[in-house]
Amino acid sequence: MKTLDLVGTAVANTFRSKTRTILTVLAIFVGAFTLTITNGLGTGINAFIDSTVSAMGASDALTVTKTSTDAAASTAPQKYDPDAISSGRQAGPPGSTSEVTALTDQDITTLAAVPGIARVVQVKSVTIDYVQAPGGDPYVARAGSLVAGQTPQLGAGAAPDDGSETLEVALPDALVVPMGFADAEAAVGATVTIAVTDPVRTQHTVEATVTGVTEEAFGSTTTLTTNAALENALSAAQNTGVPADQLDRYASASATMTADADATEVKAALTDVGYTGTTVADQLGTFEAVINGIVLVLNAFAIIALLAASFGIVNTLLMSVQERTREIGLMKAMGMGSGRVFSLFSLEAIFIGLLGSALGAVVAIGVGTAVSAQLATSLFSDLSGLQLIAFDPVSIVVTTLAVMGIAFLAGTLPAARAARADPVESLRYE
Repeated sequence: MKTLDLVGTAVANTFRSKTRTILTVLAIFVGAFTLTITNGLGTGINAFIDSTVSAMGASDALTVTKTSTDAAASTAPQKYDPDAISSGRQAGPPGSTSEVTALTDQDITTLAAVPGIARVVQVKSVTIDYVQAPGGDPYVARAGSLVAGQTPQLGAGAAPDDGSETLEVALPDALVVPMGFADAEAAVGATVTIAVTDPVRTQHTVEATVTGVTEEAFGSTTTLTTNAALENALSAAQNTGVPADQLDRYASASATMTADADATEVKAALTDVGYTGTTVADQLGTFEAVINGIVLVLNAFAIIALLAASFGIVNTLLMSVQERTREIGLMKAMGMGSGRVFSLFSLEAIFIGLLGSALGAVVAIGVGTAVSAQLATSLFSDLSGLQLIAFDPVSIVVTTLAVMGIAFLAGTLPAARAARADPVESLRYE
């Protein structure tokens, strides 16, 4: 029997007992559907995290702080550190912030000399009282300067120009309507007032031009994106009256690595001189680890379903072998070798696996796409660019091949039994 004839016969034999085959295919369908959906979930969320990483900073940018014990991470009494400064980052209960040892101009010089570092810019800690549009109510906000290589996700306008002397700011989308603007487009070009308070509780105001509106992602919904000129103006107003020798105190620094630098080696070099360097990918890596862990657990359940389905394949083919005992004996008596008989039943198993996996993948893509589109306009409407369930063609092909492989392994026992059948005894079978 030629190969094409063998394949055609295997396909035809699969549907000899339609009910039994359909039930087996449906069992495989459940596992394949679950695998496709869970892999799509991981692909979609990780793609969103990757796009957020690129929006929050370049891969060659490091946020550098002095290495110190974080008081928020310990319940033990902590000694007072006169050089501690608020980092502005939450560490613990909502509303809490961590403290880090302040960097000075000397630290900036030291960082610039670390191998692999091309440029270092100090990040000034600014605490904003409120931001207000002309004729509108003041709203609480936070300050967030542009990270090196950052490309904010914008709903309107453009990002503040870090090289401009003009005081520029990008408003978060969540503040546009409350501040009195009709929409994001209406806010672009407007002048807003930003207030800060100095150490003697005197409030100062700075006016800035709105260049764009940022969309919400992982960042705070009330964070203003400022350019360097505005950051310097706010810092100067906030530090009014502070002695000159106390002005060079920074929560962190933004370091840009050289083109040929290895991030791991640069971070190790920073550790050696008493600093800690983290990339945006490091900061968001926990999200990916959690998502990958969840996907792994869900995939494990899908594999269990497929293993259960494999017993259905074994049962289906064993019954087929028993029902076709005389037919197997006739084929062997007419010269079909044991290898061909084995291949015939193995192909039947593979075809059953193909049917179940293909059906599962197609239905999963349809359901996943519909659910993702619905959630994007409802529950996750604030997370622009998020496609919760995204399908990677390579992943779908790999999943289909894996299911077919499981089906093949399940079919080896019945196929081997058919291949070993004695033609004389098989022809006598009633």
